[in-house]
Amino acid sequence: MTWPIVAAVLFGALLHAGWNALVKSSGDKELDTALVHFLGAVVALPLLLIVGPPPASAAPFIAASLVIHIGYYIALAGAYQHGELGLTYPIMRGFAPLLVAIGSGAVLGEAPTPLAWAGILGITAGVALVGLSSPGETLHHHKALAYAFANAAIIAVYTFVDGKGVRSTVDGGIGAASYVLMLSALDGVTYPALVWFRRSTEGRRAILDYARRRWPLATIGGSASIGSYAIALWAMTRAPVASVAALRETSVLFAALLGTWILKERFGRQRALGTLVIVGGVMALRLG
Repeated sequence: MTWPIVAAVLFGALLHAGWNALVKSSGDKELDTALVHFLGAVVALPLLLIVGPPPASAAPFIAASLVIHIGYYIALAGAYQHGELGLTYPIMRGFAPLLVAIGSGAVLGEAPTPLAWAGILGITAGVALVGLSSPGETLHHHKALAYAFANAAIIAVYTFVDGKGVRSTVDGGIGAASYVLMLSALDGVTYPALVWFRRSTEGRRAILDYARRRWPLATIGGSASIGSYAIALWAMTRAPVASVAALRETSVLFAALLGTWILKERFGRQRALGTLVIVGGVMALRLG
């Protein structure tokens, strides 16, 4: 885990927090999630034509990831519908790397070192401090918590799948970008199609009206989503998956700041303490 990889993953974390803040700021979370990823696919497709498709060995991983990501988007929209960005985002993103670290030995044959474990646990603890700044109030958001914890498990599963998929792509002599762009191009069709067919005729007209107003911001969000995941998967070809997954979830810091700045959500002392704990975890990952 070199400093250039650390810096790249942190930048990817900022991009990830940015498009999530965009979704949270919208009036229709489900529709905005779909629109962001549809326009992300529009951006990804011409780039895929330039870099070329991934090898056939990556196809099972892409297919599995597409199915898993549908569950991810459904849980994501549900979490944002019932809870603040500053609550749900840290839980979803913070507990996933702990699950990845626990399973990485069996799934990937990569057992974290003691110092890496300290970093992963530090980031998880820091995320809990940032996200659960008011535990008594937090426990009343049952639906938001259920969606958020379910999504943490989903994130861990697709991290394993895509980590192995992008490595098979690189082992086949093709760059990691090919896997990411193919996944983004296909992923931008499945969930938006699900949202489209779940709505009435009137609802579909509303989708088109909404898209006409929202497409510039959604295109930026879709591009940020692709860039964030591309950086993470590229890093997984050069560093342990569990360490990259944990480092990527420092995006909770950016999400908390964006939630405070743009969405007027509270920050407070506990979130400030959580920020310091996360920074300590990042340093432990770097040294581990």
